[in-house]
Amino acid sequence: MAISKCGKKNFYNLHFNLQSSAKEKYRSTLSKMKITKDNVAKVVKKRIFSAAFHPSSSNILMAAGDYSGQVGLWSLSSTWGDDGVLLFEPHSRPVTCMAFSSANPTYFLSTSYDGSIIKCAQGRFPKPRYHILTFDFLSHDCMSVVVGTWFGDIAFVDRRTPGNTHESLHRLDTKTVRCVSVHPLQKQYFAVAESQFVNIYDSRFMKKSKSTPVCQLMGHSKSITSAYFSPNSGNRILTSCMDNYIRIYDTSTTSKAPLLKTIRHDMQTGRWLSKLSAVWDPKQEDCFAVGYLSRPRCVQVYHESGQLLHTFSDEENLCTVQSVVAFHPTRSVLMGGNSSGRLHVFAGHTESL
Repeated sequence: MAISKCGKKNFYNLHFNLQSSAKEKYRSTLSKMKITKDNVAKVVKKRIFSAAFHPSSSNILMAAGDYSGQVGLWSLSSTWGDDGVLLFEPHSRPVTCMAFSSANPTYFLSTSYDGSIIKCAQGRFPKPRYHILTFDFLSHDCMSVVVGTWFGDIAFVDRRTPGNTHESLHRLDTKTVRCVSVHPLQKQYFAVAESQFVNIYDSRFMKKSKSTPVCQLMGHSKSITSAYFSPNSGNRILTSCMDNYIRIYDTSTTSKAPLLKTIRHDMQTGRWLSKLSAVWDPKQEDCFAVGYLSRPRCVQVYHESGQLLHTFSDEENLCTVQSVVAFHPTRSVLMGGNSSGRLHVFAGHTESL
């Protein structure tokens, strides 16, 4: 049945009103998230390179990895260690990426420039090559992992395979793989930040060298620090680039990915700060957070349309650049990590920590 022009107009008006209502509700939630002195702790000794939330909804547990290879676990509701912090030294070089398994949250994985992938309490994983920069889970059970290296390699690792080797190694036409991100639904697809391009590959058709991407995201003029599929549908990719722009691409189809929005944002951190990366809120498909270099120090939250929804700031408890940021997967909690090894946590008043 054909829809009249009046009907179409009413439909689009309803859709717009629903979107506006959702954004306002989300903005209200963000405005209620506050930081106190008890929500700031030195979790590792050196500059934070990576951080992750444990997926538990009953306890706020965070992990951070630093420049020296240390990994710190911090629980706001625990009295273990010093100020609720447990410190480990699993790596000898910067901890570049970390994540808890969503299928089995007792598993925690971290990667490092020292070439190792470490599963908490289970020993080392295979070494594709030295200087591992990034990884993501390639399967819903989190048993398979795709790894990116400083030398432009992609490796597939299966945790069920005995021994100390990867399943396969693939050389890409790039100097460095800075970020990999697996599609949340169609796990065969993964995005790779390569120099000035983001390529989407199909893991089923990878070659030992010169693999052909199924799609390429154009428009970056300098090196890309991160590229992430939107967490629930995978219909967007969010990129951060040293040309001082954050970009959002439409990846609802794998054959092409048009640029939807470009947002200017200062990314010039210099050599003493970790690179800024915009990250999605897993609870809000179309919103993301990113650290801010200028004063007053803060973390900004944007809608994919480019609208600034909220600024997390506090003159007393937030005085440094939050290079690494992350949202809790289920609760109204955001954390930021700085160059001195401290985590700063904003939480809603209903989040009893």
